[in-house]
Amino acid sequence: MRRVAWIPAALFVVAVPLFLVTTSVTWAFNSAGAYERGFEKYGVSGLTGITRADLVQVAADIRHYFNSREEPMAVRTRIFGEERDLFNSREVSHMRDVKRLIWGVYIIAALSTFYLLAAAGLGLARYRRRFAETLARRCLWGGGVTLALILAVGLFALVGFDRLFLTFHQLSFSNDLWQLDWRTDYLVRLFPQNFWFDSTMWVATRAVAGALAVTVLSGGYLLYLRRAAQKGVLAPRGELSKTPGM
Repeated sequence: MRRVAWIPAALFVVAVPLFLVTTSVTWAFNSAGAYERGFEKYGVSGLTGITRADLVQVAADIRHYFNSREEPMAVRTRIFGEERDLFNSREVSHMRDVKRLIWGVYIIAALSTFYLLAAAGLGLARYRRRFAETLARRCLWGGGVTLALILAVGLFALVGFDRLFLTFHQLSFSNDLWQLDWRTDYLVRLFPQNFWFDSTMWVATRAVAGALAVTVLSGGYLLYLRRAAQKGVLAPRGELSKTPGM
């Protein structure tokens, strides 16, 4: 039994970065402001001939597609005043693959959220306040792992985002539909590579903020318990009824 006792703790620690990263990615894909700031920063209106107001609608249509079961994607807009389909068949097929990837992120976000809530709820229901220390330690580990992973990826992105971007596409897609031409494909005009660098930093910043909050709160609670035990307010660790480990 002791051989598998570490599994719930390990799953909890892994679920923390999964939750923080996938919810940040979900937030990014559904943030109207993230799209609009990128369009403005990289002069997308001038590059595409689509007005700023129409770009706002294009972004809304893309978000609607990602969050619906509608297929295929059909986005129409005015380009230099002429209304037409925005994306060609290759771009539409690629966006179908992107949608599957995003739904995978949604599923991981939902599962990690469910596991964290269920594990915390069941532990507190069974052990009540005695489980709080265990929960805090698991959160502290989870927050620390998140910070370490994001720091590693973030540093690599800063010095080698081109390689990271290429590797991501090679691992995420089983075809070459993502290899688009700036001269003919509006998808890469709307979302240039620098847009995705900014988005990566956007996601990393929010995931780091969440990890810091988890780490500070759980670490602060553990510090409070230690000081309280030293003052004799609480029983030292090990004298309470048994609760799960790390």
